[in-house]
Amino acid sequence: MVNKLYYGDNLEVLRKYIKDESIDLCYIDPPFNSKRNYNQIYNNLGKEDQAQAQAFVDTWTWDNHANEALEEIQSNYQGKFTSQTIDLIDGLTKVLGKGSLLAYLVSMTLRIVEIHRVLKSTGSFYLHCDPTASHYLKIVLDTVFCSQGGDFKNEISWKRQSAHSDAKKKFCDIVDIIFYYVKSSQASFYPQYGEHDSNYVDKFYRHDDNDGRGMYRLSDMASPNPRPNMMYEWMGFPYPSKGWRYQKETMQQLHDQDRIYYPRHSDGQFNTKKRPQLKRYLNEQEGSIITNLWTDIQSLSPHAAEKLGYPTQKPEALLERIIKASSNKGDVILDAYCGCGTTIAVAERLERNWIGIDITYQSISLMLKRLEDSFGKNVLDKIELNGIPKDIESAKALATKPDDRTRKEFEKWAVLTYSNNRAVINDKKGADKGIDAIAYFQGDKDNREKIIFQVKSGNVKSGDIRDIQGTMTLQGAALGIFITLKPPSKDMIQTAKSAGIYRGRYRSQSVDKIEIVTVQEILEQKKRLDVILTFEVLKAAEKQRETQGQQMSLDIPFPE
Repeated sequence: MVNKLYYGDNLEVLRKYIKDESIDLCYIDPPFNSKRNYNQIYNNLGKEDQAQAQAFVDTWTWDNHANEALEEIQSNYQGKFTSQTIDLIDGLTKVLGKGSLLAYLVSMTLRIVEIHRVLKSTGSFYLHCDPTASHYLKIVLDTVFCSQGGDFKNEISWKRQSAHSDAKKKFCDIVDIIFYYVKSSQASFYPQYGEHDSNYVDKFYRHDDNDGRGMYRLSDMASPNPRPNMMYEWMGFPYPSKGWRYQKETMQQLHDQDRIYYPRHSDGQFNTKKRPQLKRYLNEQEGSIITNLWTDIQSLSPHAAEKLGYPTQKPEALLERIIKASSNKGDVILDAYCGCGTTIAVAERLERNWIGIDITYQSISLMLKRLEDSFGKNVLDKIELNGIPKDIESAKALATKPDDRTRKEFEKWAVLTYSNNRAVINDKKGADKGIDAIAYFQGDKDNREKIIFQVKSGNVKSGDIRDIQGTMTLQGAALGIFITLKPPSKDMIQTAKSAGIYRGRYRSQSVDKIEIVTVQEILEQKKRLDVILTFEVLKAAEKQRETQGQQMSLDIPFPE
């Protein structure tokens, strides 16, 4: 199977492209209002003090989309919803009213129903949320899974951080909730084990025969239940009242392997008034079994090696535990809210197939870069990209969609594709609004030089080139990249040429200070930024220091 990344709304992708019963394990970490005042979420939007409400990407509002979603559920669109789900949403509408919390729950209900559909009969589902809405999501999940032969398995509490002192009017919030459901009783599950508790080890593993096998504890060899066929004398020891735990042949094997502790008198003779015990060696035990309280996995610190700067990034250890517990090598893992790609990166490392979905191209770009950095460029050959422009017509379709968010996604796609995912998107408003992205490259004096990017999807003119030239001056940028969907005019090309050329020691040839790049060139000619960015210079230097033990002149291949 080819691994797949989908750029787009996960509901649309699930409905159009993910087949029934094709997924072994699904994990999602959808946006949730973890830092907003609970009363603001609970109240209707009209009653909410918008001036005090914090602006979060995961804010949900009641709008036409929410109304349409509610109508789908209440009218049982295409017969997708169980009667329990319909009744629940009807009841929540009456209790909560048409506000932000109901909008969130309706949106999640549509997606949970589709995830249930695409799971195999042996499939598992993990939903990551926080206590703000977990109690509502739990009953939504019950109506979808438990009413159709599935089952609720666990509510996992993940202690993501230690106590902090910023909570003055309530107890500190330090846990997330992860719900674990299965589609049927045939779902796979493999218990996971953590490190041994040090206090437990100190208390029970107190014996060592100094034979190289290490510390061990003693366990009872008596049967807990009456077993007449196990009532035999062993090495002069009478059988326990209910018999031995093991058959005679097994006892002999344990004896031959010196795994039985025999109580002795001071003269070394067996003390048959006591009972032999089994030696259980510490290094042969799997560790402490993992429960539904996870305290051993810390959230990522700002300086963690795997930290990518994504605000809600989860540690790989968290996903590794989930994937190992509920899947096998070769299984298909789905993450419908892929974010920075932790799920797919771990799935790749654990030799699972995977499908990732995200609504922003910036996330898709980050995932591709993460996979390339972790597994090498060849891993990209095994990925099928969907929803991303592959020809000029699909690029036009993305650029000309009516909503501002989608147009911004076109800008991100154009910049990140042309810059090989190295540029940093500018999300600021105000004075920098003429800059869509920034990248840095190594200057002649080993200082960082700036490149600014601007993307236009509408009509363009020579005045646009003069504008970017003025912005370069204000920002102190050495180079400017003007990406346009429509072909540039001769005046535009002439104006760009008049800005001059740039020469540098990390370049194979001089370049125009202002370069006009068309989307058609990006798509059909695979034109890419050929400036060696600061990151590549540093990585090349680091690699040479590792291999040769000293810093030498840099031999950096230019991107093709």
